[in-house]
Amino acid sequence: MDPNPTTFPILSYVMSKLPSIGPKHVEFDIEQPPPSSAVAEPSFDLSERMPRLTDPKVVAAMRSAVSEVAQSRSVLKTLGERPDHETVDTAKKKLAEVESRLSKQLEEIVLSPRPEGVERGEFRAGLAGRERESREEAERERRIYKAVIALDEMFEAYERMVKEAEKKLAKIYEAAMEGRGVEEEEREGEVVVEEVNEEVVGVLQEGLGKGIERVDLSNRKLRLLPEAFGRLRGLVVLNLSNNQLEAIPDSIGGLEHLEELNLASNLLDSLPDSIGLLLNLKLLDVSGNKLVSLPDSICHCRSLVELDASFNKLAYLPTNIGFELVKLRRLSIQLNKLRSLPNSICEMVSLQILDVHFNELRGLPLAIGRLINLEILNLSSNFSDLTELPDTLGDLTNLKELDLSNNQIHALPDTFGRLDKLIKLNLEENPLVIPPMEVVNEGVEAVKLFMAKRWLDILVEEERRSMLEVKEPAETGWLTRSKSWLSTVASAVSGSVSGYLGNMGKSSADPYLNQQL
Repeated sequence: MDPNPTTFPILSYVMSKLPSIGPKHVEFDIEQPPPSSAVAEPSFDLSERMPRLTDPKVVAAMRSAVSEVAQSRSVLKTLGERPDHETVDTAKKKLAEVESRLSKQLEEIVLSPRPEGVERGEFRAGLAGRERESREEAERERRIYKAVIALDEMFEAYERMVKEAEKKLAKIYEAAMEGRGVEEEEREGEVVVEEVNEEVVGVLQEGLGKGIERVDLSNRKLRLLPEAFGRLRGLVVLNLSNNQLEAIPDSIGGLEHLEELNLASNLLDSLPDSIGLLLNLKLLDVSGNKLVSLPDSICHCRSLVELDASFNKLAYLPTNIGFELVKLRRLSIQLNKLRSLPNSICEMVSLQILDVHFNELRGLPLAIGRLINLEILNLSSNFSDLTELPDTLGDLTNLKELDLSNNQIHALPDTFGRLDKLIKLNLEENPLVIPPMEVVNEGVEAVKLFMAKRWLDILVEEERRSMLEVKEPAETGWLTRSKSWLSTVASAVSGSVSGYLGNMGKSSADPYLNQQL
């Protein structure tokens, strides 16, 4: 909730140093829930680098500029943490359901026939009473969902306020350094109209004249992309990587034939909603920016095959992203601040590569096993947050590479032995107990074999318990058949498991056993 000194250095400094503003800040991001750690000072004394911060006029102007931020922060602290993205989406959905249900109820009330023998006035009074009850009940439900949505909107408004305050403080300081009065700075408003790069102008002239399909403006130190870019209708590939762009114009949605868009390594903190109009987009690279979220409209880019949003500040992914991006084969979202993945991600049936390392994941969705085409999964370096994996991980039967290093996993899922195509496994820096480290040190095949045998032991134990519960008269014959089955399993396990995991050729293992493995 308090401004991060890395992202908002001047604002963070002012709010922590000026006594009239309030208590010293706690160092964490405004988009993340507060940690339990104690108060922290800024990592450096900004006044040494910005000596004019001691000027009484500058101090007074800055105090005024951050007063609204401080007041809003105090209010939000009393309201608690910001609701997560899925909770807000659920609230919006429930609110729409309440409205729809109320509309149907009111329609039924209006169309209700008047029973025989009931006076018109009495009937109308009854209808009015039913309508009032329906509206009151709907309002009680709406109040809950509206509160969740309103709280999220307050946090969003606060984040915008923090960004604007930082810019304002920077302008105040620049004015002081240039010898201009603060009052002059406020009068000017300092709206900077940046000169458009000549090369960009040339590209626009060529594109609007004869039409072009590919534009590469990477490494040009561009700070501005003109709205006119949206008129290059024939554009198929657009590379704007390694620039200093802080925003992408809404007109980008006009590039209806665009298939590749590279916005990597810029200064973007958001993407325009119009990006959802790029229905032919197959590759989108927005890595290395300052994105705190992806617009929900990105779900409309149903042709996407590759999405790289790594090296950002994403705290969540759009709730419905998996339901829409069913053609996606590669999803790179490493080095963000994700605490969970939306359940819909399990519907990305075409996904082959999923990289989520260096986040704050606390687990995987239970339906992760639906990603039957997944070949590479990187969950490394989620550190103390990732402690266990669901048994459905064993359903990823096409998985070839799995990285679980630098986590706090104590035991692999019992179904792990079913990953028969797994050839590369990294379990370093985990407090593993199952399997023991001596097995891990022998390599991936040893781990699979150990877990497969463990799974078989579990099946055998379950069968034994089932037999003990049998009380029918035909118990003897049934037990004989069950014991015969177990004997067959036991005799085949060595050959079947080895053949299953080590590709030793065909095995005479029981088909049911192979299915369970």
